[in-house]
Amino acid sequence: MQKSVVALVTVASVLALTIANGQVGAVQPTADQGKQQKEQEKGSKYTCPMHPEVVMDHPGKCPKCGMALVPLGPKNKRPTLNVQRPTSNGAERASHEMGPMKMQHDEQGHDHEHEMTMSMQSSINIADRMNRESSGTAWVPDSTPMYGHMFMFGEDMLMLHGAIFPRYTNVSTRRGDDRIDAPNWIMAMYSHPLTDSAQLGFRAMMSLDPLTEGGRGYPLLFQSGESWHDQPLHDRQHPHDLFDELSLSYSQKFAADLSGYFYFGYPGEPALGPPTFMHRLSAMDNPDAPIGHHWQDSTHITFGVATIGAQWKNVKIEGSAFTGREPDENRYDFDRPRFDSFSGRISWNPIQNLALQVSHGYIKSPEALGPDVKRHRTTASAIYNQPLGPDSNWSTSFVWGQNNDSGEITQSFLLETNYQRNRDTVYARWERVEKSGHELVLRDADMERIFSVNAVTIGYVRDLSHGNKIDVGMGGQFSVNVWPNGLDRYYGDGPGYAFEFFLRIRPSLHR
Repeated sequence: MQKSVVALVTVASVLALTIANGQVGAVQPTADQGKQQKEQEKGSKYTCPMHPEVVMDHPGKCPKCGMALVPLGPKNKRPTLNVQRPTSNGAERASHEMGPMKMQHDEQGHDHEHEMTMSMQSSINIADRMNRESSGTAWVPDSTPMYGHMFMFGEDMLMLHGAIFPRYTNVSTRRGDDRIDAPNWIMAMYSHPLTDSAQLGFRAMMSLDPLTEGGRGYPLLFQSGESWHDQPLHDRQHPHDLFDELSLSYSQKFAADLSGYFYFGYPGEPALGPPTFMHRLSAMDNPDAPIGHHWQDSTHITFGVATIGAQWKNVKIEGSAFTGREPDENRYDFDRPRFDSFSGRISWNPIQNLALQVSHGYIKSPEALGPDVKRHRTTASAIYNQPLGPDSNWSTSFVWGQNNDSGEITQSFLLETNYQRNRDTVYARWERVEKSGHELVLRDADMERIFSVNAVTIGYVRDLSHGNKIDVGMGGQFSVNVWPNGLDRYYGDGPGYAFEFFLRIRPSLHR
């Protein structure tokens, strides 16, 4: 207990110091104002292209981000920042063609209006907006809001994300448990334009789960996958590694609607499955991993992955070579890269509110305790996001995943939703997963049987601090687990129940 509390405080301190102050380490471009400043009329107003609420009566730098102020112009027209989504495909192409920042000129070539448009590019592909970027190279809907802090370094951009869930969990049944812990993660995305049509991207993701969760992870009924002390984990979610992603990408635009990219991660995420659960807005307020995680998105931490992708308009085709073996029990090291597995994925965002994907992969020997297993995984997902106002949003995801383990076929289904309005969030998740007696670590007589298990969760979060750089919410959730009679000897008479109370700490909505 004492170790968990100390680790919890450590995690909170790291994230708070990293993202709490939007001015730390920011180095912004300086403008060559020279003659332009002298020509300004007395009484002119100046504003920041990144923070239009900042208005001053003299030139200088923005007190919030340090960017050079620009004149409001004779009509006092403030700059507009195209951070979210264009309203048409034509506007989208125009935004992409502009690059990080361009001035708009009048017919005479003058820029006295100083109306500016900025498109925040994805760190993976210069042709994408950042709103579309998710885990690995996966897509979410273009309308998805972002929770994070942005810093500008000249034309370079850094975005920080993260979350911590200090909590108490109690899971009933014979295989249940209770504990205090704090699942957590922090992520940085950095982009550096090389030319108007080429870009380098860097990403890093870390977690202090090895400290807060220990080697066995946290209690989660029917969860399976990976091991601890050379024994398969069951009814517990394994901790994530200290380093979950260290990746480099290069992207190139060949035409207005055609682009390509290369992504390398050690570790990283191959082109297989939907965006991982912690990067889906529909799951972002739920502290628990889905029990179908190892049927859908468990390859999000892969020690050695190379992906190449091509994108035409809103359709993307990509393929990966990667290491099939999941991370070992040492959560602080870098596992040996193998590049013995392959995957392919097709993604399509037909409208701004919808992201679709289908994928298939061959995963060689995913579990160290089952080295002879050859897994073929097929997934399909649909993520729908509906903005409902300036501080209101509704996101829903459906995910299907199937594993074929050397002839043993099992499936998983997930439906989750998240409705947020100002300080209040309500979320829910339903899952149905087919798990073998081997996955659930049953007796020899039941080892080859397949059991369909169900889990339903509903939760609520109320933000105590909201929209002030860091959102701190207090929440709780309740889960019901249902299983067939054949599992009563292991879990007791059903159904099973679980509840938890938590704090959710994360960056505020980026506007």
